[in-house]
Amino acid sequence: MNEHSAYEPVLDLAVISAVVFDTDGVVTDTARGHAAAWKHVFDAFLRGRSAPFDIRGDYLRHVDGRPRLDGIRTFLAARGITVPEGAPDDEPGAPTVHGLGLAKDRVFMAQVDKYGVAAFPSTVALLHELRRRGARTAAVSASLHGRRLVTAAGVAHLFDLLVDGNDAALMNLPGKPDPALFLEAVRRLDLPAAKAAVAESALPGIEAGRKGGFGLVIAVAGDGGGAAELHVHGAEIVLADLGELAVRGRVLPVRS
Repeated sequence: MNEHSAYEPVLDLAVISAVVFDTDGVVTDTARGHAAAWKHVFDAFLRGRSAPFDIRGDYLRHVDGRPRLDGIRTFLAARGITVPEGAPDDEPGAPTVHGLGLAKDRVFMAQVDKYGVAAFPSTVALLHELRRRGARTAAVSASLHGRRLVTAAGVAHLFDLLVDGNDAALMNLPGKPDPALFLEAVRRLDLPAAKAAVAESALPGIEAGRKGGFGLVIAVAGDGGGAAELHVHGAEIVLADLGELAVRGRVLPVRS
């Protein structure tokens, strides 16, 4: 977006009018819960078939950021394992794509019901600052529970809109690394992608931001490192935490 954008953690609202946030790992501290749920389900399935699910390598490489069923297909293909697709009414845990997906969903939502959902304080602070300055904000999630999780975290009011897995299913939108979910968010904001930034933590989402022609792609690496790979996939700015991002530009009256 400018000659310094790849090196300075600055968001210039003279150039960027909106920020589209992925939810897991960027807005809500749920990525670890997802990874743990996947490990629980995959390890039971893989017993006697393959090595256990690696909660970092396998999750980040094959599952993180993808729609649930796509993540199952991608991970099993990487292990050379094929299972039937099955159907949405499969028994949770059945050796099918749908059965494994239903089992993961049950384990993850049990964690949510027990422990709740937390939002990252630095992201909440950034959202307040963006809205104070007059920028638009949107949340995107591949999860069918995206709206419920954002609401449970108490941050739904900080977004102009949310696009989640239910929208993807209704509109037959492909999952990341296809940019369809992000593009649907900016379409609803009535903005071109070039005027919006994407904040992501998953490689498929970063790649989606690049493919979608967004004006800025911000990667939130957390403690996972891997800045070089994130840049290769399309990130212009790589941060350990969104609290490192400075915002410059427009200031309008506080929005309700």
